[in-house]
Amino acid sequence: MLQPVRTKYRKAHKGRIHGTATRASKINYGSFALKAMAPERIIGKQIEAARVALTRHMKRQGRVWTRIFPNIPVSKKPVEVRMGKGKGAPEYWACRVKPGRILFEIDGVSETIAKEALYKASAKLPIKTKFIKRFA
Repeated sequence: MLQPVRTKYRKAHKGRIHGTATRASKINYGSFALKAMAPERIIGKQIEAARVALTRHMKRQGRVWTRIFPNIPVSKKPVEVRMGKGKGAPEYWACRVKPGRILFEIDGVSETIAKEALYKASAKLPIKTKFIKRFA
């Protein structure tokens, strides 16, 4: 599962996701990509599940680039605990994704395989996505 090796602070504010992506909004590495169309927090497990679905459909041909990384700790209080007594312990790691952000890029496969693979990967993500090509 994806998570940072170390962070400056153990817990983070919830935060809000405003505006559109300026970073990683264009294809840099591959020929085909999956672009986020809505603001959302994506968990490390979801990123990994999407990556596995991608590589399995591509039958380990071609190359996959993951353009997002879960660097935000999300804390949660235990079940049946009363309000107060501080913030809960970090439960999992997430990534704040703005609309227009490239999530995955792939290369070395045909367009039909790429489209199907990215469609399967998008099914693992809690966000509306779009298939894009570099040379469109």
